[in-house]
Amino acid sequence: MRRVNAHEAIGSGEKILRASPAIDHWQKGRERIESEELLGFVLGEEPLGGQELPERARRSFMELVERRASGEPVALITGSIEFLGLDVLAEAGVFIPRHSSEFLAIQAIRRLKGRKRPIHADIATGSGAVALAVADRVPRAGVYGTDMAADAVKLARRNAKRLGLKASFARGDLFAGLPDALEGSVDVITIHPPYVPVDEVEDLPDEVRAFEPTHTLTDGSLDGMELVRRTAEEGPAWLTKQGWVLVEADPDAARDVKRVLVRAGFRGVASTKGGELKVTRVVVGRRPR
Repeated sequence: MRRVNAHEAIGSGEKILRASPAIDHWQKGRERIESEELLGFVLGEEPLGGQELPERARRSFMELVERRASGEPVALITGSIEFLGLDVLAEAGVFIPRHSSEFLAIQAIRRLKGRKRPIHADIATGSGAVALAVADRVPRAGVYGTDMAADAVKLARRNAKRLGLKASFARGDLFAGLPDALEGSVDVITIHPPYVPVDEVEDLPDEVRAFEPTHTLTDGSLDGMELVRRTAEEGPAWLTKQGWVLVEADPDAARDVKRVLVRAGFRGVASTKGGELKVTRVVVGRRPR
């Protein structure tokens, strides 16, 4: 029996993933990238095109491809995801960091680097990816993350310890998990809120709806803006006079987020665009006077 080489295996995996109805095929070439990632995970190294695969490796790879074709995210299959150069652990029950959120972290890093004793608070932090990226790039910053889910806080702490980064994570609803002493001293607040309207959750692709906790997808409101409104209302008390709030938003919702911040009195409100595909929206605003 002729052995399959890495190039052939990747092509087979790509074909299976492309045909899967459980995957949201929003990015051209995504299926091949994921097929390569899965084979690399099996081999423990980057696969080379002409490299012949042992039968055991081929079988293991195809098993992982089938898992992915069922909708299971690659990060849950491999147990981690790269985020701004950091290998962040991922596990079931905690929202998987999105590469789009790297732009949110970059926006925060830019605003923190020039400050003497910067303070960053990442609200609804999940696995802590954004907070830890800030801690990595701005090591003198005081970095805090909160999440209402105990499992998320535990994973964020594990990630911090594993990566050797200094950041404090606590359980709490939005700002409730922050130390009282931080009031009025936070330079940048970041949040990637659950913004899917509650009646649209069932319409999400299987890879999202079936594998992410519902509370990380929607805040239960009809417009998906409840946590944005609360952040705009409660955030100013925590910010310095020149502090910023940065809200990651779906491109279609950016206008609504801007409207919420403007109504709350935030200054210089703008929708910024970036990320690999140049579609990520991070709505920014300075603390009201």
